[in-house]
Amino acid sequence: MSNIPANLKYAASHEWVLDNGDGTVTVGITDHAQEQLGDVVFVELPEIGRHVDAGEEFSLVESVKAASDIYSPVTGEIIAVNEELEGAPETINEHPFEDGWIAKIKLADDADLSDLLDAEGYAARVAEDE
Repeated sequence: MSNIPANLKYAASHEWVLDNGDGTVTVGITDHAQEQLGDVVFVELPEIGRHVDAGEEFSLVESVKAASDIYSPVTGEIIAVNEELEGAPETINEHPFEDGWIAKIKLADDADLSDLLDAEGYAARVAEDE
């Protein structure tokens, strides 16, 4: 069973969201998502300053098995990207919830967070896949 931290919110498309408490969120892919992908070999990071809508593709993660679009779970502006992933994409496999974050987004609307799943809801979503 995948690790599903209770302090995060989740999108049904397997992204996690950490509310930084200052109108910004940190976004990455879940442990379940990285397990499904296998060994990550490349991460295409979004552009800083880009506006993204919830559900819009904003990153790409490539593994030895497949390439997978990553969708923004919220609407807002990309304010930071994890440049460490350019040289060490495997960080997503090793630490999906810590050092493997993909981007930080300044929220257009805090209400987006209430549309996301909690850990229990996401666990049920993962169970549907298995």
